[in-house]
Amino acid sequence: MGKAIELTDANFMQEVLESDIPVLVDFWAVWCGPCRALDPIMEELAIGFEGRAKVGKVDMDASPDIAVNYGVRSAPTLLIFKDGKVVQQMVGAPSKRQLVDTLNSQFAEA
Repeated sequence: MGKAIELTDANFMQEVLESDIPVLVDFWAVWCGPCRALDPIMEELAIGFEGRAKVGKVDMDASPDIAVNYGVRSAPTLLIFKDGKVVQQMVGAPSKRQLVDTLNSQFAEA
């Protein structure tokens, strides 16, 4: 039952940095229209990539330190983490196809 994980200061290290599979992290905000448009796509990706990749969301207003740590200045920003490091960054709202292709490319590099 894949579902995007709500990431906070309390669980970011365990869920993202210590993950043994790639993690797509969506930095979003309640007031951001494009972020809300991405919500259903992120949920679909969480289901479609279950067991191969994680999908998580960081509310930039609730956990600003995480965003600052990774230089995230605008919402939405999506980062892909692999082995605890950022391997890709996308600013704005990419299409589902772009996100699927980008995640699949992480497996090709494995």
